[in-house]
Amino acid sequence: MTGYVIVSLISGVLFGLLDGLINANPMAVKLYEVYRPIARTSVNFVTGIIIDLAYGFILAGLFLLLYTSLPGVSGLAKGVSYALMVWFLRVGMSVASQWMMYNVPLKTLLYTLLAGLGEMLILGILYGLALQPIK
Repeated sequence: MTGYVIVSLISGVLFGLLDGLINANPMAVKLYEVYRPIARTSVNFVTGIIIDLAYGFILAGLFLLLYTSLPGVSGLAKGVSYALMVWFLRVGMSVASQWMMYNVPLKTLLYTLLAGLGEMLILGILYGLALQPIK
């Protein structure tokens, strides 16, 4: 249980850091200008931290629940397969919806797909290397 809590906290912090790197770098700022008319002018930092920490606990818990069902023999392989599944459900479906509903440049959508893939792989590898269900 202690390992789960520690990994969940680390992954929540990683979520926040990676989201900052992904969304606030100069290239992303330029690509995401398309969202400027509907974007908030300020972000509630405390709420963002709480949400990212909650994501860390939820994703780590789901990884443990799905562990035996995930493809792969090693924890690392299971972490990568989990990352790909979560990436598709979290990022891929969102990008597909944006592509269908909004006039967003293709390079913006591709950046979102690739950056999200990187983020999910980092988290999946963390889970795969650090978490295993109690037997």
